[in-house]
Amino acid sequence: MAAKARSKTAVDSPFKNFTPYKPKKREVYMSPGQLAHFHEILAKWRHELMEEVDRTVHHMQDEAANFPDPADRATQEEEFSIELRTRDRERKLIKKIDQTLDRLDADDYGYCDTCGVEIGLRRLEARPTASQCVDCKSLDEIKERQLSG
Repeated sequence: MAAKARSKTAVDSPFKNFTPYKPKKREVYMSPGQLAHFHEILAKWRHELMEEVDRTVHHMQDEAANFPDPADRATQEEEFSIELRTRDRERKLIKKIDQTLDRLDADDYGYCDTCGVEIGLRRLEARPTASQCVDCKSLDEIKERQLSG
């Protein structure tokens, strides 16, 4: 029963249990099948994040109480603050997902913004919003570390 419950949970998230794309022999990179695969991953991810936003709104409306005890009030405010910071990060991620979906629709998905090479199916499955190949991203991170000291 526990294994069954675990697999059900894994199915709910696009990154915990999705079927990796298996390219056919001589299939070109970013074929219609591959584009549909990534569109589905991104759409599910966006939908999941939007559901989380809705849950937060309802949670904050339902749980908002004026506690007489200052410690209880402070605890609730801190919980809400953490939740709002998390949602803000997710809001930025939703924006990035939307931009990625636009790139996908414009047939500009899957290629490095810096050097133009193929990013690769496995990297895109690990990070569907990736806009750089591993080499260019690594160089950017090295430069950033050098600048920030």
